[in-house]
Amino acid sequence: MSNANVSNTGLRILRAIKALSGHALDGLSNAELAQALNIPPSAVTRLMATMAAEGFATKLDNGRFAPGMALLQVAQRTSNELAAANERINELTQRIHAGARH
Repeated sequence: MSNANVSNTGLRILRAIKALSGHALDGLSNAELAQALNIPPSAVTRLMATMAAEGFATKLDNGRFAPGMALLQVAQRTSNELAAANERINELTQRIHAGARH
């Protein structure tokens, strides 16, 4: 990345979040994350420790890494917000259609 204001660690964390997406139940191994992020396994260990400290990653009983509760809560809140917005749009659409019939 050519932007001097961009944090390489921040980019790694965001890329790790993307990599963990869809792996809440089975997780990803250290080696799989290293390959996906193009970083050494030792860097994955530090990265996952950083993410786990804030609840954005967790180490499963099988030793693999998965999205943590904080990350899942962010996703759930976003999903709830979008569902509520969709309900409001549907309600407005129904009112518009009902008014058009008169």
